[in-house]
Amino acid sequence: MFFPLFVDLRKRRCLVVGAGAIAARKIAGLLQYGAQVTVVSPRAVSVIRKLAQDGKIGWLPRKFAAADVDHAFLAVAATATPSVNAAVYRACTQSGILCNSVDDPEHCDFIYPAVMRRGLLQIAVSTGGSSPGLAARLRRELEARYSAEWSLWLEQVAAQRHALLSRKMPARRRAKLLADISSEAAFRAFVAHRSGAVVDHR
Repeated sequence: MFFPLFVDLRKRRCLVVGAGAIAARKIAGLLQYGAQVTVVSPRAVSVIRKLAQDGKIGWLPRKFAAADVDHAFLAVAATATPSVNAAVYRACTQSGILCNSVDDPEHCDFIYPAVMRRGLLQIAVSTGGSSPGLAARLRRELEARYSAEWSLWLEQVAAQRHALLSRKMPARRRAKLLADISSEAAFRAFVAHRSGAVVDHR
């Protein structure tokens, strides 16, 4: 079973071995979270070549070497060749680097969950790699449950929380106010205010 953890990847060096369509999706996800991505692969699909040309990633157009994992925070093995992916995993294990081997949970230190995002709100679903299809279905259900308003509301909650934490008050009073601003009633009031509806507080 994998330990659930959200990690700050900003300015972290992340290695991706492979440069096909699957690798492109992994790269896009890493870039979205501010990672510094280096790709190792003799060939690359057009989108990866374009990212390299634009200076958004580094690309080493050659075969993988064990030394490529040096100084990496994490690595993703995303080639179509199991022996290469295994070599990446072995090199990472020897160097204490976290590794994800695509579609091979037995050779993963971490796996990618299915993630529902609404701004700062993220809900991750994982089946431990046993059923990615189920995780994707649950993510879609969450996307239907949590509307776009959650993104804007969470920004408001964050601002209110910051203001509360900057004020001097009894701890119990602060805890009560923090609970109030993140309550279901507060969300309903926020949505009603945006729509101009009248809120029933009963």
